[in-house]
Amino acid sequence: MSKGLKLTDILVTAVIAIVFGLIYRIWGPVYDLVKVVGLQAEQLSYGMWFIASTVAFLIIRKPGVALIAEVAAAFFEMVLGASYSVESLTYGIAQGLGAEIVFALFAYRSYSLAAAVLAGIGAGIGSLAMDVYKGYMTELQSWNLALYLIFRFISCIVITGGLAYYLVKALEATGVTRIVRPVSEEDRRSLHD
Repeated sequence: MSKGLKLTDILVTAVIAIVFGLIYRIWGPVYDLVKVVGLQAEQLSYGMWFIASTVAFLIIRKPGVALIAEVAAAFFEMVLGASYSVESLTYGIAQGLGAEIVFALFAYRSYSLAAAVLAGIGAGIGSLAMDVYKGYMTELQSWNLALYLIFRFISCIVITGGLAYYLVKALEATGVTRIVRPVSEEDRRSLHD
């Protein structure tokens, strides 16, 4: 399989970005609603904002896709009037880069749950780097900071990693992913058995 992006890969990445950009836009009020609970509970929902990176890579399985999908989804969220405006885009870059680095560490050859979870954690680290840069965490007491970090990483593991992995598995079961990943040689051989 070619490692370079084809037009089909770019179009599918764009569709994924548009879908998740819309989800990201809708997710803002959900996040704000959970924030009312307090004790950093909203961090348990935070991983939804970087799921495009893992879903896109697990479907297309090529270098650069996680970053492109996340940045494009963040851009689309911004265009739709996200309350976070340009900040959505800067976070999208950091989050997509975090996921992309993890997939690169696997040489873009692992599409496992573990790779998805680690990419989710990478995206979470990217988001935390932006939080530190923006100064969001500097005034938190240590117990509150611990909740913030623990809940953010739980969200990265469950939503960005696990949910993305099982969503793509469900899509694969329908056969829809064959548009970007034709039948493998192993699949062809199994048809003749």
